[in-house]
Amino acid sequence: MLEKILICDDSVLLRKKLKDSLHDLGQFEIIEAEDGQQAIDLYKKHGPSLVFMDIVMPEKTGISALEEIKNYDEKAKIVILSSIGTQTNLKAALKAGALDFIQKPWENEQLEKIVSRLIKEDV
Repeated sequence: MLEKILICDDSVLLRKKLKDSLHDLGQFEIIEAEDGQQAIDLYKKHGPSLVFMDIVMPEKTGISALEEIKNYDEKAKIVILSSIGTQTNLKAALKAGALDFIQKPWENEQLEKIVSRLIKEDV
């Protein structure tokens, strides 16, 4: 059975780039959401092993979606992706339960370490 990874970002180009990067790391079932509310709904429906979530999005921010997903499933593994790498966002994401934080654009080695740590080692 393939591990499921949910990618949530309002940019279709970023979702495609991240999906391509993840396919280079292994076989995963990729689920895509374009805003925080859609991410919550898809998380509840599919129960992915890992979530990559942008912070700044329409409808519902990544931090709000992160909090709601963690309330639904406290074991959810969520990594925040953001081009706005402020300390405030980082602290808010970690406080809300994010396991890691990636600044866009990311390096594939950074992505590989996170996927390896959070899925393959099943932290």
